[in-house]
This record gives sequence, structure tokens and C-alpha cells, in this order.
Amino acid sequence: MNLSNINATLCTLFFVVILATSTSCGFKLRGSANIAFESIYIQGNTLTISKKLVESLKLNDIKVLNSADNASLQLELMGEENEKRILSLSGSGLVREFELFYRIHYRTRQADAALWSPVQTIEARRDFSYSDANILAKQAEERQLNENMQTDVLSNLMRRLSRLKK
Repeated sequence: MNLSNINATLCTLFFVVILATSTSCGFKLRGSANIAFESIYIQGNTLTISKKLVESLKLNDIKVLNSADNASLQLELMGEENEKRILSLSGSGLVREFELFYRIHYRTRQADAALWSPVQTIEARRDFSYSDANILAKQAEERQLNENMQTDVLSNLMRRLSRLKK
């Protein structure tokens, strides 16, 4: 056997092992959400995740309407909160860790319902270490963590919408 045949065999073996490992642990790609509604009307505040929410709904074949008249479901986005707390200090009083929060508040109303649901809150939280010596890198890390929390909250909202029944 020459070297190129050995490399090809090793690469094939590597991919087979990765495939077997990922399928044996229960890993599967996320599919579309099974939402029981054909159309939705979104009202209220425009949140940071609003654009991605509309894209996600359209990806799941849900019509996003401009009025509540023919909507199967109404979603009111009440607001969002970003919070940053000091988690720990060094012995000299310098900040060592922060805790980040991202929350949204919303409520829903089905077409045949007279009342809105109670206000629901979805929250994501992250901790990160901080150092004044690496301020630019830590700012980039904080921005990335905030984006990840927004993605998590959006996924959670889509899961909650998929649990609503007609």
C-alpha cells in the first residue's frame, strides 16, 4: 500500500467512527418545529430577536400576517431585558466575573379565545470571567454570549409555541 491509500483509509475510518459515535449518543439535527397554527400576528414591542423570530416562523411554514383578523394565533411581545451583574470580585476589589441575563416577556391569544394568556417570561443566563488586561477580547466575548442567549431564548420561544394546541 502506498501512502495515499493509507491516508484515504484512515480518513474513511475516522468519518465512520465519528458517524457511529454521533448517532449512538442520540444526536440528530434540529428539524422544523411542529406548530399547530397556520398563521400568526405579532404585535407589541420590536425586540432584538423579532427579525429572527419572523424568519424562524416563515421557515416553519407559518404565515406572519399584518393584522389580527385572520390569524390563528396572536403573539404580543411585551418587552426584553438585558442585565449585567457582578458575580465576583478579587481581593483588591476588581471585578473578576460577570453574570449576564437576557429575558423576554410575551403573551399569546388563540383566535377562538376571548382572553390573553398570562404574561410568560423566557430567560437565558451566562457567566464570564473578566480582566481589564484583555478588555477588547472580553467585550467581544460578552457580545458573543449575548447573541448566544438571544438564540437560546428564540429557540425556547419556538418550542413553547409548538406546544400550544388549537
